[in-house]
Amino acid sequence: MLGFGLLLQQRFGLEPCPMCIVQRYALLFIAIVALLAGSIGKNKVYFSAWMLLLVGAGFGAFVAARQSWLQWYPPQVATCGRDFYGMIENFPLNRVVPMIFKGSGDCSAVDWTFLGGSIANWSFLSFMLFAAIAMRMLWRMVKQR
Repeated sequence: MLGFGLLLQQRFGLEPCPMCIVQRYALLFIAIVALLAGSIGKNKVYFSAWMLLLVGAGFGAFVAARQSWLQWYPPQVATCGRDFYGMIENFPLNRVVPMIFKGSGDCSAVDWTFLGGSIANWSFLSFMLFAAIAMRMLWRMVKQR
């Protein structure tokens, strides 16, 4: 998914909005946790890793759902705000986080669709799949104990 997002950005010129960037960070977090847990390969690590994956997938699903909601019900006044890095450089973190989740005109734009779903819709489904897999694995681990 990260590779596809980069392909859309580099090859087709679709610039990510702040919420898209946060979703990319959530995907990156999930990938890093999965790679670390897989490389360590100890049963004690797996439970913590699945919990972290569930938290990361839940966070990513929340952001993707919020962006999907903004796309279905765009704000009355669409303003193009600062990009994510511009917000981080110019504002303290306690102001940046609400600005990211508030969204901007860019976050409500649907620039690409596949089978009727926007990038945010597909991202939400992917995060929910990751969360379902993590919950299933956690359930199996708890059941085995």
